[in-house]
Amino acid sequence: MGTTLPSSTPDAAVPSGSPAPASLHGSPGPAPPRPPTPVAALRAVVFTVGAASLGAEIAAARLLAPYFGASTIIWANTIATVLVALSVGYAIGGRLADKRPDLCGLSRVVLGAAVLLALVPFVSGPFLRLSVRALGALSVGGFLGSLAAVLVLVAVPVMLLGCVAPYANRLAVDRVTDTGTVTGRLYAISTAGSLVGTFAAALLLIPVVGTHRTFLVFALALALAAVPGLGSKRYLVVPLAVGGLVAVPPPAIGSDVNGGRVIYSVETPYQYARVVQLRNGVRWLQLNEGVAVHSLYRPWGYLTGGYWDDFLVLPLASANGVPHRIAILGDAAGTVARAYGHYYPQTRVDAVELDGELTTIGRRYFDLRGPRLHTYTADARPWLAAQKTRYDAIFLDAYRQPYIPFYLLTREFFQSVRAHLRPGGMIIVNVGHLPESDALEQVVSATLRAVFPVVVRDQVSGTSSLVTASTGALSGTRISATTASGGFAPELRRQGAIVGARLAPPLAGGSVYTDDRAPVEWLTDLSILRYATGTR
Repeated sequence: MGTTLPSSTPDAAVPSGSPAPASLHGSPGPAPPRPPTPVAALRAVVFTVGAASLGAEIAAARLLAPYFGASTIIWANTIATVLVALSVGYAIGGRLADKRPDLCGLSRVVLGAAVLLALVPFVSGPFLRLSVRALGALSVGGFLGSLAAVLVLVAVPVMLLGCVAPYANRLAVDRVTDTGTVTGRLYAISTAGSLVGTFAAALLLIPVVGTHRTFLVFALALALAAVPGLGSKRYLVVPLAVGGLVAVPPPAIGSDVNGGRVIYSVETPYQYARVVQLRNGVRWLQLNEGVAVHSLYRPWGYLTGGYWDDFLVLPLASANGVPHRIAILGDAAGTVARAYGHYYPQTRVDAVELDGELTTIGRRYFDLRGPRLHTYTADARPWLAAQKTRYDAIFLDAYRQPYIPFYLLTREFFQSVRAHLRPGGMIIVNVGHLPESDALEQVVSATLRAVFPVVVRDQVSGTSSLVTASTGALSGTRISATTASGGFAPELRRQGAIVGARLAPPLAGGSVYTDDRAPVEWLTDLSILRYATGTR
């Protein structure tokens, strides 16, 4: 027999000479004592609910990240939604516990939360796909509407999980004198569960089984914890059904591509990645929402017709000529690294990518190779800080659409870059932005000017610029003259003439960002809002 919590004691006997109890005059008497509550079952529910609450919060942020980003704003919205849902759940749970103070009632609430949590990754799909279309069309209404809808979908099961804390306290507390001890013990168990849920979601479940199935694992755990308190085996159908959903493959992320098909997709520890192959054999690497192309492969050549090509000739603006050693921070599947291996086989290329799975994709689907190519799986800033070598050029292309990590756009980081450049060396920063929105490029230019004496811009298109900074003089004429002097492939001569002609002074204005203050996400979100509302 398991240990049980003591039941409520009946009212004390009426002393002699006292008025008769109300029940003798036709009114209801004292409530009958409730059955004892199994301690083990109650604690298991509390622990599991604690784990699922935090695990669901992390999984929810991960669910939203491919579509809305992983900015502090998205995290704030997610956390706020969870807190509001838990607060509402606390209020409702207390009222439910007073109406039906038994383990069966509590278990029904937990089972309902399990079912709703299992539905989140399936029901949220249409709203998330709507968000992709809204993001591509820069529709603020659709974007915010789909975000709100997904947050509501997550909030409902979390609200039911919030009901558990007051409900469990109501069942566990028998005497007023024990309230502090019993409540403290339950909160300790719940917090321990939250710790387990946090680390299980972040370090085990999401990397191994993915976000989709992480929701299902926590839903299954809730269902299994709830069934023993329901007193009937027929409720076993719920955990069996949730377990069966684990076998259902998660839907692909991102919008469809006309004339293309997905030939490979994977959810990495950092993001969702897919390779799209067009009818003509061209391949795209798309991440998360599928709006941007992060790497491009043409089987018949090395130039892409995109901003990647400019990295091949911009270093020639320096008097140093063809670089002997370069570092690419944010290599993705290696479009630039592959081209350098072909056109400049004597140049050592250190290609750094945070997500090692993208490097694997590059080798398998994007012909990523080179005679002096060295690949590294690391975060760009700490990797660079640990290097003792110096470079002729450092390329920064570390987007997680639509954001650049803030710590890669600060004065302190650019000072580290300068310390790792040879005399006359340069840094080239890819700055993607909305049409007619120069705010981010102005900030990048201003911060570079705080560190480097020379800054120029190469406006590739209306949505992309390469901002270049150096300790030595930079000349567009030198690019054109060097590539035209011989020894360069015809396509590089043409590219050199194009880039050399459009090299121009940097944009004026902008604030200098530092490690302490670098609101990149706020700036980007504000630019999107202004563009979509026509107030740019």
